[in-house]
Amino acid sequence: MKIDRKNDLNLRLLEIFGAAMLHRSTVDAAAELGISQPAVSNAIKNLEQRLGFLLFERTSRGLTPTDEARLLYEEVAPVNSMVRRIEQQVRDLKTTREGLLRIAATPPLGHSIIPVALKRFLTDRPNVRIGYQVNRFDIVLQQVESGAADIGLLLGLRQHPGCEAITLHEGVMECLVPTGHDLAAREVITPQDIAEHGVIGLDASSRLGSLVRGVFVRADVPYRASIEVHYCHSAGILADAGLGVAIVDPFTAHFARWDDLVRRPFRPAIAVTTAAIVRQATGLSRVATAFIDDVRGLVGGLA
Repeated sequence: MKIDRKNDLNLRLLEIFGAAMLHRSTVDAAAELGISQPAVSNAIKNLEQRLGFLLFERTSRGLTPTDEARLLYEEVAPVNSMVRRIEQQVRDLKTTREGLLRIAATPPLGHSIIPVALKRFLTDRPNVRIGYQVNRFDIVLQQVESGAADIGLLLGLRQHPGCEAITLHEGVMECLVPTGHDLAAREVITPQDIAEHGVIGLDASSRLGSLVRGVFVRADVPYRASIEVHYCHSAGILADAGLGVAIVDPFTAHFARWDDLVRRPFRPAIAVTTAAIVRQATGLSRVATAFIDDVRGLVGGLA
């Protein structure tokens, strides 16, 4: 036996019916739905034909619902409400106002510019949920490779196998010098200047520490670190305490609020690339793309 699976109803007809019930007018229902008045009238006639009974009495004052229409509306109203919620969610997804974004960042970015970017990003996106972790360079790479993070934000990377690296900023490292220090009066600071006073060093195992040491080696200047740390932020804290000169990334220099430090250019310049990395296999969601664009705009104005 052949079973007729034809559905006499569809959501669009029920939505138009619901608007007509609320407004009791095809004109006002059309205005709410953004369609023409004849389209509303035709939809109601179509629905009545499918149902086999009248929904409205047409009068000069508008539409008067029948008893059948009132009973149907009690069933239809929750459906229309659910459809409106779904439509709003779709609009939120399209406009990056809803979703989950998992971010991993290395400390120079995670403790400086990313909190600023997140505050700006979430201001008009209350329904976006953020998972945020600050980790070492290698851990951030692992999180992106494994899919545990949607975006990795780090310094000193231009490419990585299996990932797409999106360059956000090209900058140079700077010196943080205590206000009363002999080098505070210099316009620029060189390896030769620092050799006379010592430096708060960055661990040689870190990418930035390796870059700094390379400059001293090429300048044939001894690299003497009075104290050695792993992160630029730690070096800045120690310099702020009067323990020496620190060579740090531009974000640590710009965004941290140092009480007793001045910023000075370091020469020869040590170039530092800021990149966002994502897995090539999965690509970017709309929310992730919007956040990367926000970060790019923020770092683009970095002085």
